[in-house]
Amino acid sequence: MNHPAPVKVTYKNMRFPITHNPTNVTLNKCIEDRPFGDGAPPSNQIVADWLHFVKIKFHEEPGCYIAVHCIVGLGRAPVLVALALIEGGMKHEDAVQFTGQKRRGAFKSKQLLYLEKYHPKMWLRFKDSNGHINNCCIQ
Repeated sequence: MNHPAPVKVTYKNMRFPITHNPTNVTLNKCIEDRPFGDGAPPSNQIVADWLHFVKIKFHEEPGCYIAVHCIVGLGRAPVLVALALIEGGMKHEDAVQFTGQKRRGAFKSKQLLYLEKYHPKMWLRFKDSNGHINNCCIQ
């Protein structure tokens, strides 16, 4: 199977490489596994677990990378990245467009509808040392 090349989506202090399924060589680097159906949106529990993980990881190690994968790197992985971008302050339209520019064919129609209707909880609004919300631009 011909897999698309990995891409990196960066927004504020968040960095997400999106790739296809890990190999036996790279599997030991995987920390978490949050499976959900191909072409489907994630469950509320997966979203909550994912955003909690992202918040903790980027708070502990600002600027680190969180690699996100699925079988081909289309659909599920980009949806999780888009959710993090939305929670970080990006409008859903911008998150979809930005992620889609990096990863062509990133979303299925059910996933686009899910992202359109998603209401952010602002879980990933990072604050600087003075307590102000970090308003960095897209890189």
